Amino acid sequence: MKQKFILIASVVIGLLAALITRSYLNAKDREVQARINQFNRSNRKIDVMVIKRAVPSGTVLRIEDLGAVAEIERAVRSHAVKAADSLKLIGRKTVRALEANSVIYWSDIEGGQPGSGGLAGDIKQNMRAISINVSGAASVSGMVKPNDHVDVIGTFSFPSKEIEGEMELVTMTILQDVLVLATGRETSKSVIIATRSTQTSYNMVTLEVTPREAEMLVFAEQIKGRLALALRNPEDVYYEKELPRVDFQKIQNEIETLNEFRQNKLLRKRAD
Repeated sequence: MKQKFILIASVVIGLLAALITRSYLNAKDREVQARINQFNRSNRKIDVMVIKRAVPSGTVLRIEDLGAVAEIERAVRSHAVKAADSLKLIGRKTVRALEANSVIYWSDIEGGQPGSGGLAGDIKQNMRAISINVSGAASVSGMVKPNDHVDVIGTFSFPSKEIEGEMELVTMTILQDVLVLATGRETSKSVIIATRSTQTSYNMVTLEVTPREAEMLVFAEQIKGRLALALRNPEDVYYEKELPRVDFQKIQNEIETLNEFRQNKLLRKRAD
């Protein structure tokens, strides 16, 4: 009798252990599956457009320039051009140089995303749009247009280091190779819609800058600095390091050197 009881107890305990083990394993399976589902959702892939070859700014895109790749959705910005919209790229111009096999974003394309409203959709992630006051002369006689690239140069009145209590004018390059998002209320989208020959006047230019650069430009205007734009070739990515502050003394000391450099190096002339 005792042996029979022990046998029955062993069977019951074994069944309970099996049930507990199965319940534990099912719970673990559900946990693993939930993590897999979460991973798949977080790493869902979408087909986006890429440029097959390196192209300069202003390139008119053709079908043979374009390709598609699968990318993790969260790894590309929300305004990456999806493969389903590939035909909307044909015949459109790039507004900046693109490297081979790089993902194409609507902000890389003149006019931006079809049907997108306002300027906000054209601003790249982690960048900001900020407007500065410029006169016609300061904007290269009003010839600076949306999608152009410029250097921002400022002239300020600072306390003189030489004469106590006196002020002196100082000119310096604040930013180099900055994208122009708008001139007045004219953006790249409105340029496409409007007549190309129409020329509008403006006294404000909107630039695409980083948050730190935005602070610097705001401060420059608050201290009543006069800002001017130097127009660049869009394919020129040259960056001038350690540009000096220019004052009257600097011009007086270096004007001959600058002219000699221009004649010999840029114009390739030799003095008699």
